[in-house]
Amino acid sequence: MSDNAEKAFALWQDAVGKEEATGDWMEIDQKRINEFADVTIDHHFIHVDTERAKTTPFGTTIAHGFLTLSMLTHLSASANAGEVDPGRYAGMLMGVNYGFDKVRFINPVKVGSRIRVHTLLSNVEQKGSSINLTRTMTVNIEGEEKPALVADWITRITFA
Repeated sequence: MSDNAEKAFALWQDAVGKEEATGDWMEIDQKRINEFADVTIDHHFIHVDTERAKTTPFGTTIAHGFLTLSMLTHLSASANAGEVDPGRYAGMLMGVNYGFDKVRFINPVKVGSRIRVHTLLSNVEQKGSSINLTRTMTVNIEGEEKPALVADWITRITFA
């Protein structure tokens, strides 16, 4: 077990339950949806057929739920977390994506919509010389009451 991890763990614990950041707005356009469809080989008409999608309850094409989820990396990078205690990262060797505990696709993202993320540190666990940080990530859609998705994303930080 690392002394750096123990010290960082105590600092991270103090931040549990606190809102961290809100990111910048980002538009989801048809080009991005089509490119995601090509990469994932998911060409369902609600995503790529603009004429046929007009006949659905959405009235237009919608982003794949997994596209919205995959944008969390970019959306969270745009978030300004303000002043973060540098002690939380003292002796850090690396950070990796550990996975998700829970993902819910609540509201479809219609083409042309703008989305952004809001983050809350919801849990911290020490695992030897590593710390698992769970952040509840809420992706909001501009002008919509319900968010696009809510996901508990786990990042693992490993310390020397």
